[in-house]
Amino acid sequence: MTAAASPVPALDRIRVGSAPDSWGVWFPDDAQQVPWQRFLDEVAEAGYEWIELGPYGYLPTDPARLTEEITRRNLTVSAGTIFTSLHRGPEVWDATWEHVSQVAELTRAMNAKHLVVIPSFWRDDKTAEIIEPPELTAEQWRHLSTGMERLGREVRERFGLDIVVHPHADTHIDGEENVARFLDATDSDLVNLCLDTGHYAYCGGDSVKLIETYGERIGYLHLKQVDPEILADVVKNGVPFGPAVKRGVMCEPPKGVPELEPVLAAAQKLDVDLFAIVEQDMYPCPPDQPFPIAERTRRFLRSCGA
Repeated sequence: MTAAASPVPALDRIRVGSAPDSWGVWFPDDAQQVPWQRFLDEVAEAGYEWIELGPYGYLPTDPARLTEEITRRNLTVSAGTIFTSLHRGPEVWDATWEHVSQVAELTRAMNAKHLVVIPSFWRDDKTAEIIEPPELTAEQWRHLSTGMERLGREVRERFGLDIVVHPHADTHIDGEENVARFLDATDSDLVNLCLDTGHYAYCGGDSVKLIETYGERIGYLHLKQVDPEILADVVKNGVPFGPAVKRGVMCEPPKGVPELEPVLAAAQKLDVDLFAIVEQDMYPCPPDQPFPIAERTRRFLRSCGA
């Protein structure tokens, strides 16, 4: 007789979803991207119930129309996404707030509770041109931390949303050192983290260690893996993030790193409800590529207990 397989523990605090990013969508309007109707049809058919809004303007921005479109597909919005350059100081606040207000208004209208905040790139994500130095000065770090705290406070007061800051390749909040510096400089009541497992691995970080060390700061998850062989070449040759994605550095689970089972188990131990949104960066990609990957990824996550 063979021993019965151990049951997979239920990850009952983890709510799995997906995002336009997993359909190759990086921009509000781009001829290389699938139409938004196809994304909504396919994300629902693949078995997901939660979605993010993606880049503002990709999905309909009229709340009534968007509500109708997602409701008839049995979808619910988990978050909106905003981009910021708050390290540049108070002079960028007004332009930042104009963008944030648009996204936050739609996010609130969809009854979502989170805004995912992505710091601006120091390298252009299309051309790979270096826009500014990859390291911040001490003054820029102060601008970044105080600006994010102000953003967290005002977004909560005006829209009832919580911000979760997304460490990201080719930004100033990327790997272990800079993430720790950012978290240590900000108020946990105002600013928490969207841990993207793929970006954190891309930048040399350990997601399980981060969850175990800064568990109270983990407010949201993006599930993603990197291909270690491609990543090694990317790091060795200093390849920018956009071209690295075109090479397939972000890969389909469970083919890459980090292993998602230990990450999900560590997140479950936090004993708080967390969204875990699948994102597989693959801009640009053939229009028929995302759906089968999304289906397989959803099956894999179910096998993990999610």
